[in-house]
Order: sequence, then structure tokens, then C-alpha cells
Amino acid sequence: MSSSTEVTPRQSVSEAPENPLKMLNRFGQSVWLDYIRRSLISTGELARLIREDGLRGMTSNPAIFEKAIAGSTDYAQALTELEKRGDLDATQIYEQLAIRDIQDAADVLRPVYDQTKRRDGYVSLEVSPYLAHKTQETIEEARRLWKAVGRENLMIKIPGTPEGIPAFQQVIGEGINVNVTLLFAQDVYERVARAYIAGVEAFAKTGGDVGRIASVASFFVSRIDSLVDTLIDERIKKGAVDKATGNALQGKVAIANAKLAYQSYKQIFGDARWQALAQRGAQTQRVLWASTGTKNPAFSDVLYIEELIGPDTVNTIPPATYDAFRDHGHPRATLEKDVEAARQTMAALAKAGISMKEVTDKLTDDGVKLFEEAFDKLLEAVNKRAKKGAPSGAKNLSYKLPADLDKEVQSAIEDWKKNDKVKRLWARDASLWTNADESKWLGWLGVVEDQLANLTPFKRLAEEVASGQFTDMVLLGMGGSSLCVEVLDLTFGHFVGHPQVHILDSTDPAQVRAVESQIDLSKSLYIVSSKSGSTLEPNIFKQYFFERVKQTIGEAEAGKRFIAVTDPGSKLQQVAERDGFRHIFFGVPSIGGRYSALSNFGIVPATVQGIDLPKFLDSAEEMVHACASVVPADQNPGVILGAILGTLHNRGRDKVTIFTSPGISDLGAWLEQLIAESTGKEGKGLIPVDREHLAAPEVYGSDRIFAYLRLAPAPDAKQDAAVDALEKAGHPVVRISVADIYQVAQEFFRWEIATAVAGSIMRINPFNQPDVEASKIETRKLTDEYEKKGSLPAESPVLEEGGIKLFTDPKNAAALKQSAKDSTLVGYLRAHLARIKPGDYFAVLGFIQMNNAHETALQTIRHAVRDNKRVATCLGFGPRFLHSTGQAYKGGPNSGVFLQVTCDDASDLPVPGQKYTFGIVKAAQSRGDFQVLADRNRRALRVHLGADVNAGLAKLQDLIKQALS
Repeated sequence: MSSSTEVTPRQSVSEAPENPLKMLNRFGQSVWLDYIRRSLISTGELARLIREDGLRGMTSNPAIFEKAIAGSTDYAQALTELEKRGDLDATQIYEQLAIRDIQDAADVLRPVYDQTKRRDGYVSLEVSPYLAHKTQETIEEARRLWKAVGRENLMIKIPGTPEGIPAFQQVIGEGINVNVTLLFAQDVYERVARAYIAGVEAFAKTGGDVGRIASVASFFVSRIDSLVDTLIDERIKKGAVDKATGNALQGKVAIANAKLAYQSYKQIFGDARWQALAQRGAQTQRVLWASTGTKNPAFSDVLYIEELIGPDTVNTIPPATYDAFRDHGHPRATLEKDVEAARQTMAALAKAGISMKEVTDKLTDDGVKLFEEAFDKLLEAVNKRAKKGAPSGAKNLSYKLPADLDKEVQSAIEDWKKNDKVKRLWARDASLWTNADESKWLGWLGVVEDQLANLTPFKRLAEEVASGQFTDMVLLGMGGSSLCVEVLDLTFGHFVGHPQVHILDSTDPAQVRAVESQIDLSKSLYIVSSKSGSTLEPNIFKQYFFERVKQTIGEAEAGKRFIAVTDPGSKLQQVAERDGFRHIFFGVPSIGGRYSALSNFGIVPATVQGIDLPKFLDSAEEMVHACASVVPADQNPGVILGAILGTLHNRGRDKVTIFTSPGISDLGAWLEQLIAESTGKEGKGLIPVDREHLAAPEVYGSDRIFAYLRLAPAPDAKQDAAVDALEKAGHPVVRISVADIYQVAQEFFRWEIATAVAGSIMRINPFNQPDVEASKIETRKLTDEYEKKGSLPAESPVLEEGGIKLFTDPKNAAALKQSAKDSTLVGYLRAHLARIKPGDYFAVLGFIQMNNAHETALQTIRHAVRDNKRVATCLGFGPRFLHSTGQAYKGGPNSGVFLQVTCDDASDLPVPGQKYTFGIVKAAQSRGDFQVLADRNRRALRVHLGADVNAGLAKLQDLIKQALS
């Protein structure tokens, strides 16, 4: 057994930083990859990882194979050929595929096996999860798979169940290499280690070469913290554990448990019994750290790598964590530090009333069930793919472009392929964009994997909601915190037995009052959602509803009706802790708001709504695999879409017009934010156009891209025909077929990848939002002034007529006055609309209540302008668009002509604890945003209606009609 003396790697000042993954080998730890798929091997990527990262092995399991088969085209040809045979069932087809992959991977890793003298270079293949509690059947299957693969550097994976351990001992005694998996408890690990020694002794008695037997004991880590931390939270809430004690234990138990297991390893493989075998060349059974992806965003994403580095160990790392450690891991000898503290942690856990045996027993049982469920899905995926051929995520995108544009798109795709840009994206290489801080904002790449590995908190939340008899859920948030939830609500609808979803993302007093009127304050659950925790709107929403709930059910109970979703350490976390919120769910600091749909900002509300999370996230993971780093650019659905968007933008087609089937209509609102906020900056930008009604092809200019997202089970012949006509007329059209509503999850991820790729081609940073803050600053100035003086600064209209006022800045006022033929409302509106030129877009920005009547009126106005001026048009309600398309309007190209619509509030609402009201905040936001538009030299006019908004809108429609005539 190797020495545990700490190694301090040396590095010359002039040398480039050494790869952190490679450095782990210098501390005696071998890096294995917890992932496999055919293209990883066939493209040479596996060989590159071995060469550049010092990779020394691989593990696989049914869940990994299921996603590789369901979410990629890697297996399409092989599946077709196997299905033609007609004599194979799904299990046999899977085995044919898996065995081929394992053999090929083993061959690539064979040089590692030889160079390390059989210590590394292994690939693992699992026995059927259905045999987890069947000893003899496990033995027989291990023998069969060992023979079928026929590679010395294979390890058969056998679960460390009571029935699996004797099977493991038997096959080790026969000279078969084994990876014992699903180990959580120290005492179970010790039984496995001793079973290994007994097996090696048995093999020695037969005259076998004990030096060729290899085994690892897969000791699971992060799943322990996921469960224990949940139990600690529950005991804190019940008062069974004080908060300080509980918080001190969170995130500590898994590492402490692992460190003590390693001490057992040293003891067992240091005694005389083992030394007798070691003298004959036997290898120790190393501890392999499994489940090392961080599940809690409050912790470092490389926590379970950095804290468990030590000699004679293996760490099998999932892809996202693997890339993260390569990017910012800090290798150092940690495994044998603070061992006494680890013992104290375990003692404190027991003192807190949590039984580690109960925890590990549950995790083992759950682990077996999860592998069985994964195997079920694997066989289902094999059946579907064998019959249908293409995976849902990879082949449901098609496009038709004019020949010259298509040639440029193909050139962009080839550039991404030739220069390994897909790999660089997944490796978080900031040089793909502007080489600024982009690498810090790519946490969304791995969030689906993390969510699937940590479903327990969501299951517990769902159980709480079901037993709590809540009638309504109110989401209090803005932008990325609300738009995804809105998509899910309008797409999936109300689930019987679950709360009705309501979303508040407006400071309009009538909007706040409308939400309140639809709910029972005493039976509602409120989710306050804010990444930074300092955003104005969610904070005042919380203040208002917390006060109303206190008035209804009392201060002692109010906090139990509130859930916070926020980044660790935010102001909202402090408020939630102070006010006794029911739960605090953390966001991932490396995920920006508009990329957060599949993080807790989307998943927590989805849980309360009643969406089948495993199904939803499984669907998303298919697209993750379809867009993976090993998928060539020309087969990668996210990269292809991004190449189209970025290339056509650079050719002047910068208006992305989105059409959707009615069943997924709100997806466009989410896409608006993602595209506009990501790309609209530095005078560039893709301007998303959502909810424009389809028109004849001649209505559209040469500045458009059309994206048609079609819900396959619900064909729309009229819309299909209209899109066909656009194609025939030579307009660029992208079509995406969505097989069912759960595939909305795939579109979240596909478009995130596509937007990142488009940003690279456009040469901008798609993860910042430099111009959003400008409106916030202006709003804050006005609300601060109101708090001090009790009023907003006076303003004078440039024109008032019939109860309607026009406002604008001096520069716009001068331009309008000069070009207006008469000083009337119609005259000024005509002059304003006359400023729209080909290639421009017209945006209606309504700081009024968002309801059907108001939207219909504003839609009428936008379409009248579209049809008359033949330009793209946008419609947004304030203040929600400030957290969405507002970035592009201010930071993107100066091609927008803006009509802001404001009103007097018929009835205002107070904000508890503040002098200002909701109406004052809305007024400050509209005025602040207009000021920034003016500062950016935008062509903008504000129309202020009276308190009768419906009458004012009717009059405005008529005025616009006259102005266009």
C-alpha cells in the first residue's frame, strides 16, 4: 500500500498552469470518467482525455447508457441492423450495444492498463439491476458478461447488497475483476474489503496469478449529504436540533463518512493477512469515490473532488464536474486531514438524532430502485429507437435557407467542428466569446444531471404540498424567475389535487389586486423567487403578501406559507431566515437568470404545480446528451440552431420571428428573454418577435428569421400552410417538432446552447446584461426621491388632447415637432411612425395591467403598424419586459421605434414599510426606462392614458389608424 505522505507539486513560474485533473495522479489518485457513449470513443475524444487529462478509467451504468441511446444518433445504424435480425429482445439489443462500447473503450484504455501494470485502464459494465438481491443469478451473469466482453481490463459491476457481496467474493475467487457499487456505510465497506481478500485467497489456492485481479469499492458520497441535510432541516424546523448545530453538520457528513471509510481501508489492507497476499503481487482493492457531483448549489461544484484526494484511491467523476475541476480545481492532499474532526462530525450527527444506519440503508434501497428504474427506461429507449430510429432531441429540427445563407451556415458549422468548439464550450472556454467572465456563467450545462441526482428534496416538497391542502401557489418574481414558471403553467395547466398557479411579475396595482382576488390568502403557498435577492419587484411583492397573510392567519404562521428560491448568501436568504420561511431553495451562482429554467428557479414551482419531475428532467437530459461535447457540430441540434441564428444575424437577418402551436404558445415569451437579453448588446442583437400573427410572405422584409415550434400531436393546418408559404417565398425557416409537452424541457436546453453558440458567432458575451441595470438605477433614483420628498419630479407633456398626454425627451420632441404637419395627437403619432424605416422594428411597451382586453388592443396597434410599414413589431408589458427584451431595446441595434403606453391608476396599493406605493413604483419604472431609451438616442414617444384604460386604448387604436392612413 502506498505511503500517505503529502506531495506538493512544483511548478516553474514560467510554465503554464498544470491540468488539475492530471495533478490528481501525483497525489496517488486515479481519475476515472463516470460516462460512456459511442461517439466519445469513435471520435477520438476518449483518447484525448487520456492524453491531455490523465484519464485512467471509465464507469458506466444503465442510466448513462439510456441517455446515450435515447439522446443521440450514435446508435441509430446499429439499432436498425439489430432490429432487422428479429431474434433479439430489448435486453439482448442493449447488451449487443453495450458490449461493443465496453470492448472499444477497453481497447483505447489498454495502454493505460499496461503502463500502470494493471492498476488502471479499466471499464466497468454492470450486471442487471434486477439481480441485486439474487446471489447465484448475479454470479452467473458476471461470468457470462466477463466472457462476452473478453477484455482483461474489464470490471463487472456488482451491487454491495447482502446478496451481492457473496456473489462478488465468488467471482473474485474465479479471477474476474469487479467494481462493487452502491456502498454508503462504513461497516458494509469493511465487509466488502474482507470479501475481496477472501476471494483473492481462494484464487491463490487454485494457483491463479493474484497480481492480475483488480477491484474497486465504489463508495458513494454526495447522495449522503443530500439526504442527511434534508433530515437536518426537518429536525431544525421541529426544534429537535438547534439551528447552529444543524447548520454546522450540513455538507460535512458525506466527506466525514468517506474519510473514515478510508481509514478502514488502510487498516484492513495493512494487516498481516493482506501482507501475505501482497507479497505474492496482489493489488489492494482501492476505494473509488462515486456520486461526486455536487448537488447543493450552496457548496463548491468540486467539493467532493477536492476534499477526498489521497493515495490509493479512484474518483469517478461525471462530465460536468470533470470539466469544472479541470477549469478551477485545486489539487491537494486532503483525505487524511482532519480525521478526528470527521469522527466528531459522525458523533454529532448521532447526537442530533439521525441514525447513519437508517440513512445508508435507505440510500442503498433507493439506489437499487433507481438502477432498476433506469434499466426499465433503458429498455424502453431501446425499443423506441429500434422502431423509430431517431431520438426525439436530435432529429426534430429542420431548416430551409436561401442558398447563399445556407452556405455560410454550413461554413460556421464546419468551423465549430474543425476547431473543437463544442468541446471548448463544455470545457467553459471563455475565448469562444470575448474572453471576459463567460466561464463563470456556464453552470446550466450540468444542472439537469445534478437535479436528477438530487430529487429527494423535491419529492419531500411535493408530499408537503399534497398534505398541506394548499389551493393556490403564487410565484412572486421577475424575468428568468417568472417566465419559465409561466411557460409551465400555461403548457401543462392545472393538475387536480395540486395548487392553482398564479404569477405576479408586474407592479401595476390592478395586476397585484387581480392576483390577490383570485386566491385564498389563508390557503396559498407563496414562492418568492429572486437570484440576487435584491431585485425591487420580488421584494415588494413579498412585503405586500407577507403582510396580507399575517393579517389573515397571524404572524406565527405566516412564514410557513412562504418559500424562497435565491442564490446562497443573498439578502432574500436573510429575510427568509428572519421571517421563518417554510423552505429556502438555492440557485446556482454560476447560472444567470435567463438560463435558470432547469435549475431550482423552474423546478421548485414545477414541483408544487404537480409536474412529473423525473419525466420532465429525463426529457431535458435527452437534449443534454444530444448536444454533448462529443457530438460533432453538424449533428448537434443546439449548435446547428445557434449557427443559423448567429450567421443570419451577421448577414442582417436580426429579427427572430417565433411561431408556436397553441399548446406551447407561451414558450415564445421565455425565448424572448433568452434571446434578447443574451444577444442585445454592444449595438448588436437578435430581436425576438413573439405573438405576431402570421401574414402573407410579402408583408415580411429581408431582415427576418422564422422559427416554428410545432406541437406534433396537435397539427394546425392553417399555420402549417402559412409557414410553407414563407419557405416557398425564400424566407429562412427553422422548424422544430415537439412530440409532447414534456419536451418543452428539451427546448429550454436546446435554445440555451443555441444562444451561447450564436453569441460566439456574433462575438459578444451572451451571459451579461450591461444595460438592464441602467433602468434599475433610474428607477431607484425616482423611488428614493419619493421616499425623501413624498412626490416624483414634475413633468410636462409635449401635447395634451382629449385626456391623453404625450411625453418625450427634448431631442425626440424637437424631431417630432419639426416633422409633424400639425400639433395634434394624430399629427405627432403620424410623425413618430413615419420615423420607421425598412429594417427597423416597432415596439409597444405597455405599463398597464396585463389582461386579455388590454393585450387585444395593443395587438391591434402592433399589427396595424406591421401591415402598414412592413416591419417587425414587438409587444411587451412593463415592468416585466425590463427583465426580458429591455436589454436589447437599449443595448442592441438602434433600429427600434418605441411607443410607451402608461396610465393613471384608478386605485393604488401601498407597499408595506415604504412611503411609495405600487403605482409610484410603476411610474418610476416607466419614466426611468424611457429616460434610458432617450439617453441611448432611441426614437421613443410615451402616450399617457387616463384612469379609464379601456377607453383610452380604444381611442389610441383609432388615433393610430388615422396616423397610418
